[in-house]
Amino acid sequence: MTTADETRPGLSHRQILLLMAGLMTGMLLAALDQTIVGTALPTIVGELGGIDHYSWVVTAYLLASTASTPLYGKISDLYGRRPVFLFSIGTFLAGSLLAGLSRDMTQLIVTRGIQGLGAGGLMTLAFTIISDVVSPRERGRYQGLFGAVFGIASVAGPLVGGYFAEHNWRWIFYINVPLGVLAIVVCYHVMRLVPFHRRRHAIDWLGAAFMVAAVSCLLLGLSWGGNQYPWGSPTIVGLFVAGGVAAALFLLQERRASEPILPLKLFRRATFALANAAGFVLGLVMFGSIIFIPLYLQIVKGATPTRSGLLMLPMMAGVIVTSVLTGRAMSRIGRYKWFPVAGSVVLAAGMLLFTQLHVDTSLWLAFGYMVVIGVGLGLSMQSLVLAVQNAVDMRDLGAGTSAVTFFRSLGGSFGVAILGAVLSSRLSADLAERLPSAISRLTPEEAARLQASGGAANFSINEPAVIRALPGPLREAVQMSFVDALHMVFLIAGLIAIVAVGVTLALPDRELRGAAPTTDEESAANAEARAQTLI
Repeated sequence: MTTADETRPGLSHRQILLLMAGLMTGMLLAALDQTIVGTALPTIVGELGGIDHYSWVVTAYLLASTASTPLYGKISDLYGRRPVFLFSIGTFLAGSLLAGLSRDMTQLIVTRGIQGLGAGGLMTLAFTIISDVVSPRERGRYQGLFGAVFGIASVAGPLVGGYFAEHNWRWIFYINVPLGVLAIVVCYHVMRLVPFHRRRHAIDWLGAAFMVAAVSCLLLGLSWGGNQYPWGSPTIVGLFVAGGVAAALFLLQERRASEPILPLKLFRRATFALANAAGFVLGLVMFGSIIFIPLYLQIVKGATPTRSGLLMLPMMAGVIVTSVLTGRAMSRIGRYKWFPVAGSVVLAAGMLLFTQLHVDTSLWLAFGYMVVIGVGLGLSMQSLVLAVQNAVDMRDLGAGTSAVTFFRSLGGSFGVAILGAVLSSRLSADLAERLPSAISRLTPEEAARLQASGGAANFSINEPAVIRALPGPLREAVQMSFVDALHMVFLIAGLIAIVAVGVTLALPDRELRGAAPTTDEESAANAEARAQTLI
């Protein structure tokens, strides 16, 4: 079911691009901080200590950003986009500054949580704000640029993180401040042209509490399972049970709340339900698998963290180019369905192609596989956001858009846990078969050095430099085992992506609301006069 297109403010093409610049800067900051810290974590832990809390630096950010995402969407529907967006970027900058000043791991973990709290708003409100000013039919050519931001962040994060790790890791956080201030200045002035009509409201605080509790328990269970605690331990089982109970209470509360955080009525619309299901599955595939590609480049190909970021450029190029072209094509054609279908097919093909990687595979062939995955992501992710926005009323636009980001992030969290467990299990089995033979081929000198360093088990796949320093036969055994484990990871990811193909095929083929986009000159001439009335 679609709704009539409500009146939107008439901004010129130049004003929209200026607004986009601010929103994209804010989104880039949030996306970067999902990837930039991992490369520098060994350096950070080496200075601050607290190796036992290593994973919490990442978990705190992920937990806070995912749990807060639906809240921002609903609150912005009630109070307006501008103050909520400015609050989110201000919170993110405060967290960044404090993180850079951290003197121990506890302070860093807390400030990373503050960062994540702000990032939850930056990610979802960028999509929502641009949808306030242009119709779904015109929105594609602007919104496709957001996909390019994710492509840039996926490569620039490890690259920048590696650079600052070699110089001063605190600038990983300090660099956010000038960029964030620029985003605040731009958005503060341009968003004055976007009117907001205040209406009576009642925040569903009880529903919000249940939702945060459910997401927190589930994400903690997924993050800790198999790492800090065994999967079948009372702690992990208890977290999943508590998460399930909190989720059930959240659904009951949403059925009775007058202003629900996530209106359950939206799931009665096939487009909304199917697009979010597809986003969850694609998020699982995307976040759960491509995080292992840099590890392949470092462990097998011997790339440094900084160089592995550069070697990911083909995937970034695929995402950026395809996102921009897809956005323009959707605006021109006026429909969205076949873009996520095609994207899911291409992504599944890319995952299955990665099962053909070997230790001696040419980098150029790996680059080709990366481009295929990048094209699949560029075709699918932004088109699903547009499908949801086209299906909901203006009053539910914030809640609907935040749902897309929320389910994609939740899928990514499940993917990291599930595919990470697959990798660890398969790697352990392969190493158990290969290591004894590899150790028997060591020279006496190599065996003595290995024994002095703590033995064959004294390494982790999260420490590629240690693996590269192993004696030749042992290093080759680890590399071959890692590649075999990756084959299983990408096979499962490819099969899961095929599920996304089926879900996207079931999407209704709705026409995008709004008139066909005009040329830039016509848009400027027609909208400039209307915008002046709002100043």
